[in-house]
Amino acid sequence: MTMSQMSAPKISMDEREQRLRQLRQTMAERGIGAVLIGPTESLRYFTGLVWHASERLVGAVVTASDLVYVVPGFECSRVETLPHLTGDIRVWEEDESSSALVASLLPDGTSLAVDDSVALFVYNALRREIPAERLIDGGPILRGQRLRKSPSEIAIIQYAMNLTLDVQRKAHAMIRPGIAASEVIRFIDEEHRRLGAAGGSTFCIVSFGETTALPHGADGDQIYKAGDVVLVDTGCRIDGYNSDITRTYVMEEPSADFARIWAIEREAQQAVFDAAQLGATCASLDDAARRVITGHGLGPDYRLPGLPHRAGHGLGLEGHEEPYIVRGNSTLLEEGMCFSNEPMIVLPGQFGLRLEDIIHMTADGPAWFTHPPKGPTEPF
Repeated sequence: MTMSQMSAPKISMDEREQRLRQLRQTMAERGIGAVLIGPTESLRYFTGLVWHASERLVGAVVTASDLVYVVPGFECSRVETLPHLTGDIRVWEEDESSSALVASLLPDGTSLAVDDSVALFVYNALRREIPAERLIDGGPILRGQRLRKSPSEIAIIQYAMNLTLDVQRKAHAMIRPGIAASEVIRFIDEEHRRLGAAGGSTFCIVSFGETTALPHGADGDQIYKAGDVVLVDTGCRIDGYNSDITRTYVMEEPSADFARIWAIEREAQQAVFDAAQLGATCASLDDAARRVITGHGLGPDYRLPGLPHRAGHGLGLEGHEEPYIVRGNSTLLEEGMCFSNEPMIVLPGQFGLRLEDIIHMTADGPAWFTHPPKGPTEPF
């Protein structure tokens, strides 16, 4: 069965109800009266409602017993038609204050935990209605719960990763002298859509030659020439959850320098995977990658030639989220955590080499969503 014929898994409303129950348990343990969730990925996570941020607040207030959506009056009918958990809808009109409405929903004398992804103007408006000492950072609560993915979330990410890996294979097959990076990018977007990612590519970097040394690509178009290093980094979303895969390769026999750096990159990537044991700190994985790289005379630290950035980032409803695989991060790895493994090596003026695959933590330790490539000319 092909990817386009398979049915993508989805998060059920029952699972979202369970998420709210867990949130309310945390609120009770910490003595929090209510949580304000803005038009962010946390709103999708807990309620299923998808809304894009604007100057008008759309969100949800969660109390011990209620789920209340806060919505501009003229948007109420639209919200009613969108998938979301059942809850009261309270509207505010254009000449009214959304923050005053939020404040009216807060139990007397209690604190409000505010989604840390809401705009600053929302927080400032809340301060005019609620004493500052009763406004607390809701990020650790909301993000802390989202940090450990459920089996359903893992299944969706796996589906998205399989889809993007298929697209990467097809992109590799079309690389030929004279092709423009923009043509490859367009093809990747179209393939993501054809295979079921409604929004196409969430991002796409296609770099050739020296521009592969720029981690996030170069401005302007590029034309592939025989012998160029090729870097393709792309992903999509399925039911809100992201994929992210990078492959760097050459189409012909690799130079000695490229083959050497490719082997170091793959060794560093494997060192991260091997270090990713339950209870290990995120920092220790970044350390493992740098030990390999500095052991081969590159770096140290963030110096070039070497690894100029962290070794990885969390993946879920956001393409970059916690846990970050970076020096100094004492977060301990737990079952359900998902994060990228991409200790890129950059040689300025020559090329950059990034192999990126995503790890998820199981009860038995780390597991790949997609397996690393075989060699510098065999990216799959």
